[in-house]
Amino acid sequence: MTDLQPVMDALLKFRDERDWKQFHNPKDLAAALSIEAAELQEIFLWKSADAGDVDKVKEELADVFCFSLLIAEHYGFDIPSIVLEKVQANGLKYPIEKAKGSATKYDAL
Repeated sequence: MTDLQPVMDALLKFRDERDWKQFHNPKDLAAALSIEAAELQEIFLWKSADAGDVDKVKEELADVFCFSLLIAEHYGFDIPSIVLEKVQANGLKYPIEKAKGSATKYDAL
C-alpha cells in the first residue's frame, strides 16, 4: 500500500481525531459504502450516461473510496493485491474469446 499510504494516513488521522473508529465496524462501513454508491448513482438518474455533474461525481466517488479504504484497513487487506487477484479471477470467468464485446454474465457466455 505504499502508493496509497499517504491517503490512508490522512483518512485515518481524520477519523481518529474525531474518535469515529468506534463507529467504523465492517457492517456500518459497508452500509455507508452502499449509501455513497447510491448517491453516486443518483447523479445520473433520469439523465443520459454522460450528463452527470463532474464535480458531484468526484465528491461521491471520493466518499465511495474512503469507505472502501476503511473496510480494507479494518481487515488488513493490501488493496493492490486484492484488486489484482480480482482482475485475474475475472479473466478466468470472462475469457477474451467469449466475452469480448459482450455484456453477458459469465455463467451465460
